[in-house]
Amino acid sequence: MLPPLDCSEVPPSTFERLAHLSLVVGLHLLLGYAALYLSVKNELIQLPSSISVRLLPMIEEKKLEPAKPLPPPKPLPPARRPPVAQPQPVLAVASTAPASSSFAVPPQPPAPPVQPIAAAPAPVATLVAARFDADYLHNPKPVYPAMSRRNGEEGKVLLKVRVSAQGTALDVALAKSSGFARLDGAAAEAVTRWRFVPARRGEEAVESSVVVPITFALD
Repeated sequence: MLPPLDCSEVPPSTFERLAHLSLVVGLHLLLGYAALYLSVKNELIQLPSSISVRLLPMIEEKKLEPAKPLPPPKPLPPARRPPVAQPQPVLAVASTAPASSSFAVPPQPPAPPVQPIAAAPAPVATLVAARFDADYLHNPKPVYPAMSRRNGEEGKVLLKVRVSAQGTALDVALAKSSGFARLDGAAAEAVTRWRFVPARRGEEAVESSVVVPITFALD
């Protein structure tokens, strides 16, 4: 014997449900698109049954009136000229004074050129000569040569000494001889070691020359 058949309905699966739903939606969309297409096509194909045209009556042109001529411009009043001053008559007065005689002015000599005034030179300070006879110098006297004493040699020697600004003898030269070489040499040797008061120009000590006399005499 065959087994009895189960006639109870099997519920559809989820896939089947989605397929049915998609099919229904697709049919609805297709029907909607077909209805829209037909309505638009009918509107485009349908033409108006008749076109009425109405002609407007033409407006009659107004007759243009001829333009009126413009009145001529009014003439301007003549410009007033200013009154011209009448020249006053000049009365000539006869002069009773005698006419002066003509004279000529002799040409004047040219002015002498202006000589520039030279500036007055600055006063030059007085030069005070150097000294060798001050007591505070303590300069030693020349040594009388013994040979000159025995021979009785005497005389006066003049020496030209160049004195520095510090008071020392820079150079000693024979200005006048005594006549004896030994006396001249003794005088020059002594003066070379002397101290001097330097010459001064104003407040400044300067170099200068001085003549020193040396006398050799036997007692």
